[in-house]
Amino acid sequence: MTMNTMELDGYTAIIRYNPETDEFRGEIQGLNGGADFYGRTPDDLRREFRASLDFFLETCAKRGITPRKQASGKFVVRLPADLHAKAATAASAAGISLNALVERAVRHELRAG
Repeated sequence: MTMNTMELDGYTAIIRYNPETDEFRGEIQGLNGGADFYGRTPDDLRREFRASLDFFLETCAKRGITPRKQASGKFVVRLPADLHAKAATAASAAGISLNALVERAVRHELRAG
């Protein structure tokens, strides 16, 4: 998996290119609200990422808002029935739960990126 991301102070932004405007857009992930930024070059993106993040954090501090969303550790996965059955069999054969199998798969995918 190729991930087009930038990191700053422990925050991650996903970067996408817009050919219509010939610029990149960054969207900071995991926030209790939205924060994005734009730039045509990597230097522009870094500068604007800093400005957008600083503004967001200052606004949160003024309003008493926790900047980051808290992940619960739970989510629903929908799979085709045949894939679900194969995954359940693989988990059972490995002596682990289906949740543990999914966790392994996600960890593997994130390392591969």
